[in-house]
Amino acid sequence: MTDAPKAIRSEGTDPVIVHVALEGRTHEVSISVADRARLAPDHAPDHIAEAAFRFLLDREPASAIMQRFDLMVIKRYFPDFEDRLPDYL
Repeated sequence: MTDAPKAIRSEGTDPVIVHVALEGRTHEVSISVADRARLAPDHAPDHIAEAAFRFLLDREPASAIMQRFDLMVIKRYFPDFEDRLPDYL
């Protein structure tokens, strides 16, 4: 079983860069203020990043997740990302 993703720190303001620990690796996901406002305005960037990783882990192994990416790149690979994200928040 894969360990749960855990946001370990955030930096910046626009975009916010969230550092997420997963299986001994640290990933960086950037989340713009506009994307946060549109997708999950009531949630902190750390929570959004963890939800995005859980979404990804339901679809691919942890080793396939890029080490550094923008949140919205997920939609390129998984078109249902925006519709399904609320299920993971």
